[in-house]
Amino acid sequence: MQKKNYYLESVFDLNASNVWGVSAQELLDLWQKDMKDESFASSEDKILNVIRLAFEVYHFDPKDDREVMRYNNGDYVVLPGLDKRKESVAIRKKAIRQITDLSYENIKHITAVELLKLIEGNFGGGWDSISLAIKDIIESAFDISTTTLPASRIHAPGGTLERKVADGYEVLEIQKGTWVEAIFAKKREPMEKLRFVPEPEYDEDGNRRIVDEDEDMDTDEDRDEDGTDNDDTFYGSYSPEADIKDMDEELADE
Repeated sequence: MQKKNYYLESVFDLNASNVWGVSAQELLDLWQKDMKDESFASSEDKILNVIRLAFEVYHFDPKDDREVMRYNNGDYVVLPGLDKRKESVAIRKKAIRQITDLSYENIKHITAVELLKLIEGNFGGGWDSISLAIKDIIESAFDISTTTLPASRIHAPGGTLERKVADGYEVLEIQKGTWVEAIFAKKREPMEKLRFVPEPEYDEDGNRRIVDEDEDMDTDEDRDEDGTDNDDTFYGSYSPEADIKDMDEELADE
């Protein structure tokens, strides 16, 4: 039998950020495996509380035939309990039905196509109709850009829409009278978090390292007579230039 490669190795690893990336079936398999752990009984309620962040969780009486039929209809996954005499637990992934359902946790687990469908369903108001708080959530996981052009020009050969699509963006077109707003979305590549690793206090032989306190201090040679830094690097010789704003790419096509 081929071994299943799962997003997580244990339900004990569940947290607010990764629970959205787990399917109900995966949770069932991990749950059944981890039930054998001695600490599972004392952790069961805590695990369920994390599961509730991304799943609908229902407790039901396994002796009630109507409830058993309700939660065994294919929409739910039933998690077995350690004590068969107690209630059973049925779970179902929460649906992201509207744009206000988005959060910093679940935004990472939807596609650009799914995002644009949510935006389209937001009363058709376009990007500007979205609150700043929701925009911040969206832009934490997606590159977003927009353009509004006459309907006769939105699909012009070599225009913004054609170039964005070629660059991997999904596009949503919203009709606004004789104009069209195009909203472009592309998933951001996950960035690796940089972590500061301090130098060990002791070397490989167990000797305490000696830190030269004057090592990072400025010397008189580094400063001019007026006390300013004598820096011949790029930043020391750099002189800012006037800001130049790019012309609208579409206007350049006219």
